[in-house]
Amino acid sequence: MIQKKRKFEGMVRIKILIIEDEPKVSLFIRKGLEENQFEADTAFDGKSGMKMALTGNYDLIILDLNLPIKSGYDICKELRSKNNMTPILMLTALSTTEDKLTGFESGADDYLVKPFEFRELLARIKALLKRSLQNNRTGNILKVSDLELNLETKTVRRGTNVIDLTAKEFSLLELLMRNREKVISRSEIAEKIWDINFDTGTNVIDVYINFLRKKIDKNYPKKLIRTYIGMGYTLKE
Repeated sequence: MIQKKRKFEGMVRIKILIIEDEPKVSLFIRKGLEENQFEADTAFDGKSGMKMALTGNYDLIILDLNLPIKSGYDICKELRSKNNMTPILMLTALSTTEDKLTGFESGADDYLVKPFEFRELLARIKALLKRSLQNNRTGNILKVSDLELNLETKTVRRGTNVIDLTAKEFSLLELLMRNREKVISRSEIAEKIWDINFDTGTNVIDVYINFLRKKIDKNYPKKLIRTYIGMGYTLKE
């Protein structure tokens, strides 16, 4: 797992990797980041991007999906399989709910659809960096009943069983565990996990709650995730 050495605020600059095969888009992003005091490296295909992601100590990765040699989905999955939890912002023209779910299931932390305004990209980058910094500052282990979440190793256990979660599932479970016994509304989940305003027409949050239930509750007699109809969700013993 890559150890963070930089600070979001302070003298040391944040280092971001841009994996994007369109030169104009890559240059546009890099120029904007550098104007905002970030360091930025670029890769134009999946193979070189993967190598740089593994060997460079990056604070965040901006990842296109349709790349030569190796796709963004494959890069994301491989990084997560190697326990590299660097925040990943997927950048793509694919905009359906299924495309977004596939991206999050691959391990992405956020998903921005092309075309986009740079100020929105910048806002999402700052939100991801802030969340990552907060995770590094807080206690390493969260526990509720026999469920344990380790923020340092990015692992989850229930009893003696190790539970594999995607990056988005991990973030959602962390939010529930940090707010144990408290009912978290769908709008709050949407804002804190997806950095978006809640759309009543989407069922993404319900889908991810069901993903979590299947993994941490289904095969255990004690159920931890509770639904409060019309109000939201909570995690309690």
